[in-house]
Amino acid sequence: MVVATKAIVFSSIKYSEADLIVCCFTEAAGIKSYLLRNILKSKKGKLKASYFQPLTQLEIIAEHKNKGTLEYIKEAKVFHPYQTLHTNIIKSGLVMFLSEILRNCIREEEANTELYGFLENSFVWLDQNDAIANFHIHFLLQLSLYLGFYPDATNIEEKYFNIMEGNFQALNTNNYCLEGLQIENFKNFFRIDIQSLNTIKLSKIERQNLLELILSYYSFHVQGYQKPKSLAVLNQLFS
Repeated sequence: MVVATKAIVFSSIKYSEADLIVCCFTEAAGIKSYLLRNILKSKKGKLKASYFQPLTQLEIIAEHKNKGTLEYIKEAKVFHPYQTLHTNIIKSGLVMFLSEILRNCIREEEANTELYGFLENSFVWLDQNDAIANFHIHFLLQLSLYLGFYPDATNIEEKYFNIMEGNFQALNTNNYCLEGLQIENFKNFFRIDIQSLNTIKLSKIERQNLLELILSYYSFHVQGYQKPKSLAVLNQLFS
């Protein structure tokens, strides 16, 4: 079946001497993996290796056999050309981290247009803005909404956050209840939108601790969760 769809690149891995295996989140069919033959050597083909950098937004025409095997891309063009995402060293570090998180968390081969729209708009905003120190915290919190485990903030004024249950509570009921400055900082992200991210002032250590909190939360709620290998790089960039 030939499908025309928008797609966001999650990963690109060299296969043999001249091929790439590319994982994309497509608007029409969810996660798909494609084998791009001879793309690293061919200069005249319709596909260019530069199209398949992490988080690049594409329009593709692909052949989907839907048999659990690698699919085939016939044509591709960049849908939203980024200006800074792959050239700014801080943003490129974020791209590496976020693409790894997304590859880890999103596995469904089915359309999810709301999630796709969220990713599309988020990466355009990241490309166009400079005050991005809190972006990944906000992004991970919002992503949990589309993945189905957004924290219950009904009792957000309570002292403890239970990372296993995903709620705020008055009492410490198990070893997964956290309190203190880390939790107070976390609460701030429930009260703002992406345009107001720079109003939250955090030290580097506070931001790092908050990221560790959210990743711990993800580890409870994402099946087969793996700690991102790029986390060390990200912490170094923001240190």
